[in-house]
Amino acid sequence: MKQLKNRGGFTLIEIMVVIVILALLAALVGPKLMGRTDDAKMTDARVQIKNIETALKLYKLDTGNFPSTEQGLSALVAKPAVGIIPNSYKEGGYLESHKVPKDPWGNDYIYVSPGEHGDYDLSSYGGDGVKGGEGKNADISSWDVK
Repeated sequence: MKQLKNRGGFTLIEIMVVIVILALLAALVGPKLMGRTDDAKMTDARVQIKNIETALKLYKLDTGNFPSTEQGLSALVAKPAVGIIPNSYKEGGYLESHKVPKDPWGNDYIYVSPGEHGDYDLSSYGGDGVKGGEGKNADISSWDVK
């Protein structure tokens, strides 16, 4: 009959200690990470607005003007068929993704040209999708983004 050799492994108590430690870490770190979701979305919206502004500036360099409100941001991905039709339009559009992004909350960006704050106004209505608001529901606008 074969003898059993010493087997290496974990005891039930060692496994339970590891589970308790992991649970404590999750309880301490989890809420802090979860609270940062709104901050991350607001930062993402600011970055997207800056990227769209860069595309708008390139569009103006090629065509001589910014897209009208009627043409909207879709003029950055396809040659406009309404309003002032540009003679020189970059093949493939002005956004790398070849589509107009939604804001981090899944809503369309609001684009008005000419705008009240410059040649155009570009904004997201934040978490609630309604103009105005505070905190996670605050509007994020091109004229406020630094």
